[in-house]
Amino acid sequence: MKFLHMSDLHIGKSVHGFSMLEEQKHVFEQIIRYIKSEQVNAVVIAGDIYDSAIPRSEAIRVFDDFLTELAHTNVAVLLISGNHDSPERISYANRLLSDRQLFLCGSFSGSLQKVTLTDGYGELNFWLLPFIKPLSVSSFFGEHKIETHADALEAVIRCADIDYSARNVLVSHQFFTKSGVVPIRCDSELTPVGGLDAISTGLIAQFDYVALGHLHGEQKVGVEHICYPGSPLKYSLSEIGQTKSVLLVELNQKSNVTTKKLVLVPMHDVCEIKGKLADLMSPTFVSQINKDDYLYVVLTDEEEILDPMEKLRSVYPRVMTFRFENSRTNCDYSVYRNLTQPNQLSPCELFSEFFLAICGCTMNPEQSKIVKELLTKESVP
Repeated sequence: MKFLHMSDLHIGKSVHGFSMLEEQKHVFEQIIRYIKSEQVNAVVIAGDIYDSAIPRSEAIRVFDDFLTELAHTNVAVLLISGNHDSPERISYANRLLSDRQLFLCGSFSGSLQKVTLTDGYGELNFWLLPFIKPLSVSSFFGEHKIETHADALEAVIRCADIDYSARNVLVSHQFFTKSGVVPIRCDSELTPVGGLDAISTGLIAQFDYVALGHLHGEQKVGVEHICYPGSPLKYSLSEIGQTKSVLLVELNQKSNVTTKKLVLVPMHDVCEIKGKLADLMSPTFVSQINKDDYLYVVLTDEEEILDPMEKLRSVYPRVMTFRFENSRTNCDYSVYRNLTQPNQLSPCELFSEFFLAICGCTMNPEQSKIVKELLTKESVP
């Protein structure tokens, strides 16, 4: 069986004030084309459909259009809610829609939802587990001590009575880790303090494939069959170097699974440019890049610039944000902050402190030499 694995759509998301709706519609069109060209049997969406639990009407329409297009391709759609979603909103009309091969699992109701599809190798079980928290699960398993996300998942899996001799796929929106493997985290994800939501992949290793959502960078968690496809678009500076994609999964006989990345090309890419303002706005530099991309700008000018954002956007309409990187921002103030009393400092040291406080940077060797010469002359009777 072939199925497409995607997650973290975040429909309705805005990044630095720019709506991503048109960008999202653009990649959804590519996904529909992949479904047709690759002749997939099912589509798995592993959570974070929306960027907000209460999405705007425009976001709902975009998802409705996408879901309708998916239905027209005659594939089964298996979808769970993520930590950004409203479980009740995702679950709406799920029993009615299941007759159309749309299986929407928004809320955990005490047991794993099982959807069985059939191919030339027999039955393939998809186990749908929406995002869960210890508190929301503990009421269903009073006999188990549930304090962590790992405890919650262990209780859910244990009580599901899964036949691992059959072919099984788990769909989950949790943070899974494996000892010795450092996960790729992105600024656009919600990261709990101290990684309290981390769950060991040992609890899910027996599944033939684990379709995960939550992390925005495409990655495998230690083994080939436990995968995050990543988000379909770049939503932060930390994702600039990533190539966004969806995963084409082919699962034939038991444990015979392969994955293939299907690259998604954005309408406008996310990039970083760096240099002095005048250089960045020069015709030569502008001709070398796509000025319509979303840009993070690093300005290296030493002098003050009046309204740099207005100047940048006069050439680059999609500048997301900018920052300065110069001698002031690079200065390590802690090295020059003398903790002794002012009356214990020499005149040169006092002036150095004054210069640092006013200019935001330390004196260069030539400036230091001039100050020392002037102070020496002043001290001569």
